[in-house]
Amino acid sequence: MTEPRITLVVAVAQNGVIGRDNGLAWHLRSDLKRFKALTMGKPMLMGRKTYQSIGRPLPGRRTLVLTRDPAFAAEGVEVVHDWPGALAAARGAEELMVVGGAEIYRLALPQADVIHLTEVAGVYEGDTRFPAFDRAAFRETAREAHAAGEHDESAFAFVTLERIR
Repeated sequence: MTEPRITLVVAVAQNGVIGRDNGLAWHLRSDLKRFKALTMGKPMLMGRKTYQSIGRPLPGRRTLVLTRDPAFAAEGVEVVHDWPGALAAARGAEELMVVGGAEIYRLALPQADVIHLTEVAGVYEGDTRFPAFDRAAFRETAREAHAAGEHDESAFAFVTLERIR
């Protein structure tokens, strides 16, 4: 069996913020719809804190929760305790969707093949930031700009970055 393609899905404000108080720092319905479309039917890897902020496994996706806590268990999820364990759990899948938080992104970034990035316009207060990475190692292959609207409190752009091989 082959290793899956590693794909990160993340929304980041201009100041690098990805979250506040174990939740989202903004409300973008369009981004939530895109997240669902990108991850549906695929294994999703998230950290324990991200899982607990969601509060349940998301329908139609295998949920892998990475935690150092050996006692952590949750109904409907697969618990893994390190990056190699996460890769082993996703073996055979075409793509592993890495969906946060910051520590999990930090682990996955060196092996990321694709980043589906939502660039959120504006500076937001937050306590969680996306880790620094070498953007020059990636080629932007798609960009779709959106204005703020009735269900999206901020302007944003959907950007696809693919690792240059």
